[in-house]
Order: sequence, then C-alpha cells, then structure tokens
Amino acid sequence: MRQRGLTARATALAVTVLVTAGACTVQRHWGGGSNAGSGGKAKVGLVTKTDTNPYFVELRNSAGAAAKAQGADFSALAGQFDGDNDGQVRAIENLMQQGATTILITPSSSTGVLDAIKRARESGVLVIALDTATEPAEAVDATFATDNFEAGRQQGAYVKAALAGTAPKFFMVDGTAGSTVDTQRHGGFLKGMGLTDAAPEIKGKTPANGDQSLAQQGTENLLQRTADINSLYTMNEPMGRGAAAALRARGLTGQVVVGSIDGGCEGVRNVKSGELAATVMQFPKKMAEQGVTAAVEYAKTGKKPQGFVDTGSVVITDKPVPGLPSQNSAWGLRNCWGGQ
Repeated sequence: MRQRGLTARATALAVTVLVTAGACTVQRHWGGGSNAGSGGKAKVGLVTKTDTNPYFVELRNSAGAAAKAQGADFSALAGQFDGDNDGQVRAIENLMQQGATTILITPSSSTGVLDAIKRARESGVLVIALDTATEPAEAVDATFATDNFEAGRQQGAYVKAALAGTAPKFFMVDGTAGSTVDTQRHGGFLKGMGLTDAAPEIKGKTPANGDQSLAQQGTENLLQRTADINSLYTMNEPMGRGAAAALRARGLTGQVVVGSIDGGCEGVRNVKSGELAATVMQFPKKMAEQGVTAAVEYAKTGKKPQGFVDTGSVVITDKPVPGLPSQNSAWGLRNCWGGQ
C-alpha cells in the first residue's frame, strides 16, 4: 500500500501502481484533469501509512482489485513509516498532479495532512478516509473505518469477563502516542473494563508505535517493575505478539489474559495457539471496496458519500465468555486478512 510517483523525492517515498480495467502496469502519470461527475473513468489514488504492514497491504490489494473490477484506474502511494506525515502530504500532491478524481487515505496523523486534504477537495477531488478518521471528521468527505473505540471496548469487555470476577491487574501496550486510533482503542478498552486512566488496576503503560520489537522491549521493562499482573491490553496484533514473547520469557504464558485488535491471519493463529486469548477482527477489504465503489459513483454522477461508515468488528476467541458475541478461530481463519 505504499507507492511512489512523479518526482525524484516521491520515488524515494513509494512505488506507484496503476491498475486498469484490463491489466496492472507501473506508470508515472495518468495525465489529464479531473472528470468527476462527467461519466468518465474514475481515477482512484490510495495513500496508506506504510507499505509493509500486512493490514495496509490488504487494503491496497483489495482497493486495486476493486478498481480493476469496476473499470477504474488505481494508483497507490505510502509514507515510509507510520507517522510520516510529510510523505503522505507529498503523496496527496502527486496524486492531484496525476489527475486523481478520488483520494482514499489512511492518515498517519489525524491532523498532519489536513492542509493537503483541503487543497485536494478545493480542486474537486473526493477525499475519503479509510481506517483512521481525521480531526475534525469533516476534513474529509466521508470515513469508512472500524469504530476503533468500539473495538477497544470489545477487547476490554472480553478481558474483564475472562478474569471471571478476579480483580484486574494489567499493563497497557499502546500504539503511537496522540494518534486517533491509539486514543480510541485505549479509551474503548478502559470503557470495556469499567475503569479510567487513573485506575490503580493499571500497573504500567508503554508506547510501542505498532511495532512488535518495541512492544516486547516495553513489556519486559514493565515486568522488571512488577510481574504481578493477570491481564494485558495491546493496541494491535504485532504488539500483542511482542508482549506475549516478553511474558513467555518470564514464564507467565497462560497466567495472563492477553487481548488485541486487528484480525490478521497471523493474529487469528495466535488466538488458536493460545498466545492471544482474543483479538478483535476488523475488515480492511470492506473499507477498500466501499471506498472504490464510492469513487466510481463520484466520477460517474458527482455524488459524494458523507459521514462515518462503520465497517464492523468481531471478537475472535476459542474461549468465549457469557454476554459477549464472538466467533472462533476457525471462523476467523476463513475471514482473516494478510494470507493464510
């Protein structure tokens, strides 16, 4: 999901992939201006946070396939790392120069790309946020995403129920400090647990920026302070695996209820093996397909989607708890993303 484009600077940023109705080719320019609402072909650009995370790979691949199926041109660009706001701004500018009629974006920062988005919309480009909302939400025409607060709440509700009345003592392994997704999932988890950020049940917090190695190191550091925990929040599955590795090194596997969010195939396998007690699956394919469909409609008729569209989330666990709907890992493996 990360790509590069027109200038030497953009080439260092990403790889541009153009999907046409008949074939997939690498190109530098579409050429021409926006033809939105004229009944012409949609030119859809996707800007993701990085091009390595399996979640964004799935988003890119699904968007490309949907564009091909619906006869739209498709170009994908990405930042070099999670938090690369400048890279995403350059990607938006490149797509505008290429004549994009719609830009789909997963913003690394919900505020860091607002000026570029504003310029795109003022030029007549439809802008849809995927996966991550902007702040304010009205900065884009529409958002197709997981309700991240609800996903966090589901994780918290599961962990609380899995403790079966035992008082929680837990660490929180967070993502990138200040990011919308991190804030929403963190707050949702605490809501599901029935606690606040000041709760004494929280025995430690560590940011890990979505990275497995940082999560392992951060959890190891927290365990040096206290190993007296029975549960653990992780913002996504790579961090869940890192935290689980730290627990395993201390002989705590099976004694700590570890929850996470994502729904990648590797994460579902982690649930099946018992490394994670549960994960909350989200659906990037649905986000991408709905975004492309809206882009095609906009090119044809000028009709724009509006507001927030929740693409859903499902708890995946082989140890279901009363009162919380869930699916098992077999169902998860049939519906996961990122390869079997």
